[in-house]
Amino acid sequence: MISTTDFFKLSIITLALSTVLSACQADKAQQQVATSASAATALNVKASHYHQVQVAGAEYQLFTDGQGLQIKLGESQHSSYSGSFNRLTLQPLSADSLLVAAMDSNDNSLYLWRFSPKEQKPLVLIRQQLISSRVVEDLCFYQSHENQQLSLFLLGGRGGADQLLLQQKQEWLAEPLVIRELNVPYDSKACVVDQHTAALYISEADRAIWSYQAEPEADEGRSLVQVNQPFGQLQGEIMALQVLPDSSLLALEEEPARLLHISSKGEVISQNMVPAFSAASGLSVRVQGNSTTAYISNEDADAVQPLTLQETMKTAVATKPAMVQVKPTLQTEAASQRGDVMDDPAVWHHPSQPELSLILGTDKRAGLDVYSMQGKRVQQLAVGRLNNVDVRYNLSWQGKKHDIATASLRDDNSLQLFAIDQQGKLHNAGKVPTSMQEIYGLCMYQDAKTGTPYVFVNDKSGLIEQYRIDSNGTNWQGTLVRSLQVPSQPEGCVADDKRGILFVGEEDEAVWRFAAGAEADSKGEKIILVDDKVLVDDIEGIALAEHNGASYLVVSSQGNDSYVIYDAAPPYAQRLHFRITTNPQLGIDGASETDGLEVTTRSLGPGFEQGALIVQDGRNRMPEAGQNMKLVPWQSLLQELQKQNQSNQSQDK
Repeated sequence: MISTTDFFKLSIITLALSTVLSACQADKAQQQVATSASAATALNVKASHYHQVQVAGAEYQLFTDGQGLQIKLGESQHSSYSGSFNRLTLQPLSADSLLVAAMDSNDNSLYLWRFSPKEQKPLVLIRQQLISSRVVEDLCFYQSHENQQLSLFLLGGRGGADQLLLQQKQEWLAEPLVIRELNVPYDSKACVVDQHTAALYISEADRAIWSYQAEPEADEGRSLVQVNQPFGQLQGEIMALQVLPDSSLLALEEEPARLLHISSKGEVISQNMVPAFSAASGLSVRVQGNSTTAYISNEDADAVQPLTLQETMKTAVATKPAMVQVKPTLQTEAASQRGDVMDDPAVWHHPSQPELSLILGTDKRAGLDVYSMQGKRVQQLAVGRLNNVDVRYNLSWQGKKHDIATASLRDDNSLQLFAIDQQGKLHNAGKVPTSMQEIYGLCMYQDAKTGTPYVFVNDKSGLIEQYRIDSNGTNWQGTLVRSLQVPSQPEGCVADDKRGILFVGEEDEAVWRFAAGAEADSKGEKIILVDDKVLVDDIEGIALAEHNGASYLVVSSQGNDSYVIYDAAPPYAQRLHFRITTNPQLGIDGASETDGLEVTTRSLGPGFEQGALIVQDGRNRMPEAGQNMKLVPWQSLLQELQKQNQSNQSQDK
């Protein structure tokens, strides 16, 4: 086993080799590129930060100087706001308005203005907020068209950044909400977000430029874009970053002032000195047709220097279309451990009082957690490493009527059985051995004619076994009755008791359909394929929902942090593609990297009268904590299904 020290050394060597190769490729590319920018006459504007932008059909200059925020139309003063501001950044709200942000360098307060030239009062301060979490080095907006959120990153220089949610579904929050805290390099200086690719770029002083994911529910990993000499081509401290429409990057080095044009792959396309400044700190970009101009400024508020880039711009990256968003209205307590702990939920329905129903959740490190419909943990059963769990009803145990929960136990590749009494307390009811080598997913099936419960359990090899569960009135036994097979690793599965159908998710490939009866043919068929657009591997949780005679399959598309609803009957048409987003009013974060999920269309009490979608949340934020379960009222999804159906009917006309 490699020690931590050796692993760290190996990582450094690997990084060095990769960056040397990157630098060699970049050097070769740069030798083929002539000077790619030309300096123009300095502007008649002295500013520490400068932007030129078109708003409401006119060209405006927005900049900061010793007196505050200034806005000019041509040579005329248009609007102003007094203060000591730095790190000025803009975000278009429409063709006629801008959102403007800056920091007060004296007291570390964030200022947000709306600039709407057509309004009676063009410049309106909409937010002034003292930032106490960190000293802010830079600001950058992120407008997620796909997830319909507007957020602002506050980059700190001491290893941290905050992501503030400002707007969701075109509605402004009463107060900005911190939806994510990021760990970033110590001495970070500048940030910018590519609005099309959702890449958040951060400069680490004079050492490196890193790329993170800007979506709050995305993976926390990062990738290296460029690094300092001798491994890369950075020389000075990177004080400002900007993204061009083709997703290439401009990076401004402070001293000596130098502008680097870097491809989205990290290759330096060109580098241009800015001789007018001994040191530079501000950078903005104006793109008009095929013409791109960089505006460079410094902290002394000298005359702004324009630099016209000569490279031919590539095609702009397309913006992703908006995706349907639904909000969770309840979440369970977090797992006690951080990391990949929870996996799969199931629901036990109270026989007479829906609000006393329970949520069962597997803990891949310890056992089974049981939660009330208020999200509180009410029971823990430390039986071992459980993966998937499911519930069925009415099976005698210890001489009394009980319900049954079954889970896949990875410690010894067995079926772990639980008896649920009429008060909702779970009891360890023993185990059933299997022939599995790496037990994984599981679901239950109850024959509609006989009432006999069965368990389908699968192995990472693709083997699926069906066990019948019998009761002698006191104890439960399991008997293998059938074996099925898919080509590669499955996990999620669900059985349709009414129609006698089993659906299985082969993680990287497809959803399969089998007959569920113990005496049925074992041959299956692929019915829904991974397409890497809507359904992106891994296929994880699968659940079945019944409503007004219609039957739906709900599938977790883990590869793009989304969920898909299909008809559960041929031709298995896609009905809805959606994500679970932040609920700012209740302080609940969205859901992502979901493993297991469950759907019930029976009442779970107040707020869930028509049932709920319950999903495992792989990244539990606000605040960062152990994984948990998020609940979305089924009524919310019915409304979205109805909207989608109406939209499809309109298009058909």
